[in-house]
Amino acid sequence: MTETHSSRPPAAERHPARQAWAGGLMAFAAVTLLLTGVLDIFRGVMGIAEDDIFVSTRQYVFRFDVTGWGWIHLALGAIAVIVGMGLFSGAMWARVAGVVIAGFIIVGNFLSLPYYPVWSVVMIAFSAFVIWALCVVRPDRFAD
Repeated sequence: MTETHSSRPPAAERHPARQAWAGGLMAFAAVTLLLTGVLDIFRGVMGIAEDDIFVSTRQYVFRFDVTGWGWIHLALGAIAVIVGMGLFSGAMWARVAGVVIAGFIIVGNFLSLPYYPVWSVVMIAFSAFVIWALCVVRPDRFAD
């Protein structure tokens, strides 16, 4: 009679280094997305409350009122914080939502480059790291 189960160990036991790497990337993405979300919330509050601290450019193609940008960044930041907390569970919905919200944060910061250029570039870099970390982790290598 043949054996019905494989003598091969589960994936978690075969690749402990990859497992640790995947867990580290998920934690990195979660913390970075939380940080990005909190910073975007602060930026949104600054735009809503005191819009005279931002540089105003008249010749910019994507011109909005700075208060409008404040509300956009406040909403993106709040969603990023919620998704960042969900990433700590390693859930697939959180990974997909994390990539999507980080992409929206990149677009929002690109469009608001003239108002706060250095800060926008920093936020774009943080969000790019989040997307990278969430895309390179394989779900079969991540232990809950």
